Amino acid sequence: MKARDLAAEFPAVHLDTPAIEAARLLAGQDLPGLIVLDARGYPSTILAGTQVLRMAIPQYCQDDPALARVVDEPAADLLLRELGDRTVAQALPAEKRELAVVAPDATVLEIAAVMARTRTPLVAVVDKQRQLLGAITLDALLDRMLE
Repeated sequence: MKARDLAAEFPAVHLDTPAIEAARLLAGQDLPGLIVLDARGYPSTILAGTQVLRMAIPQYCQDDPALARVVDEPAADLLLRELGDRTVAQALPAEKRELAVVAPDATVLEIAAVMARTRTPLVAVVDKQRQLLGAITLDALLDRMLE
């Protein structure tokens, strides 16, 4: 089975997409991450759901999770609203990560190797013109490998 057979339509965002909109996409569709497109519409990186969380969670809670106990549940439920006007670009890590991308004819093992090397549960399937054809999640890949 090739990447083109496993690829599914997948939502993508742009660098200027509001981070709260990205969070809604992640939550609403139970996604591990989102594909971020550059100004030309080509995949440029993957925004992991954890990056959106890092932006919303106070730094003192990230540094010492025990301090998260000082935040009561009603306040914790509102944390993602604190994303305000911040964008996907601001949620991305400072160091550019390798784009997890494969060609349509990539094999299951090639897809798995890219996921393992890039440490991402999401791989974009891109044609020779750099157009996004779809994506493969770790869940879909494991389902295929365990058949």
